[in-house]
Amino acid sequence: MKTPKTDGFYMPGEFEPHRGTVMVFPSRPGSWGADPTDAQKAFAMIAARLSQCEQVYMLTDDRTEQAAKAMLPDAVKLLHIETDDAWARDIAPTFVRNQKGALRGISWQFNAWGGDFDGLYPDYQHDDAAADAICQALGVPCYNARPFVLEGGAIHSDGEGTVLVTEACLLSGGRNPQMTKAQITETLCEYLGAEKVIWIPYGIYNDETNEHIDNICAFTAPGEVVLAWCDDPDDPQYAMSQADLEVLSRETDAKGRRLKITKLPVPHKPVCVTAEECDGYIFSDGEDTREPGERLAASYVNFYFGNDCVLVPQFGGEYAEDDARACEILRGCIPDREIVPIPARVILLGGGNIHCITQQAPE
Repeated sequence: MKTPKTDGFYMPGEFEPHRGTVMVFPSRPGSWGADPTDAQKAFAMIAARLSQCEQVYMLTDDRTEQAAKAMLPDAVKLLHIETDDAWARDIAPTFVRNQKGALRGISWQFNAWGGDFDGLYPDYQHDDAAADAICQALGVPCYNARPFVLEGGAIHSDGEGTVLVTEACLLSGGRNPQMTKAQITETLCEYLGAEKVIWIPYGIYNDETNEHIDNICAFTAPGEVVLAWCDDPDDPQYAMSQADLEVLSRETDAKGRRLKITKLPVPHKPVCVTAEECDGYIFSDGEDTREPGERLAASYVNFYFGNDCVLVPQFGGEYAEDDARACEILRGCIPDREIVPIPARVILLGGGNIHCITQQAPE
């Protein structure tokens, strides 16, 4: 069987140069409310900033095309591809390249974060077909990784042979329960052109993706990671982050390096859905719902690298000091790019954040 690894392709680090970024314009009422305007404005702000340094490809359909045209700068290229929601990280292809600079995509099987076992919505056929459609629209050959179930938010690559994942996500009953951990590791290495997978136990508490890696730990450079951190022993996140740190502290990457770990604290108290915000959602049959007071998986690790910037989630209000501290820490880790704070509570209300709604296509 031909795989990216046998063909000499690998997944670069997100911090490496991009050809562009794929996004999806939001409209699903169960994620963005009956009136998605606020979410659409947030997506448009992100697309506008990224379009200053790279090509942005925005997926739209009959529901969203007119609003997208009205809100987005002309530099953003619209692709008419139907989706069920707007999580580009998880439904767009994972892009790989070779040493000559040729680009290809990978189409994983998508089952809405768990399928019949614990998926978040039952109607995900358009999302599952999006990766192939995006590759076709961009003129990029595509590997078919099915029936392996995976989302882009479940993997982080350093571009030098190391991939980060969480056990909570990749060993969950709704992904690939027929496979052993060793078999999953082998599959990831074959498709991502990697030599080593580092498995940390947990993600962010109450993350409905079964704890994606992109909310808890991310490479900022080869050999360097940031880890979402909590100093409050009474918070469930405390023990989860501690357990992750223990693993990361004793691991080496594919090149044999010890990891430099920077702690990136989560907000000082949980970010929760208000009753008023809950009233705005319209959930379809079989869709995961929200309750007033429900804790959201707020994390500053869900940032995104653009070619000249890093877009960092900000939660505002009582979290202003937390927001500023996160930006300052990331400035220290990533001194070569502009750190751009993005008001992102409205994206968090949908279930993810900036990294979840973006997918890089390497140069």
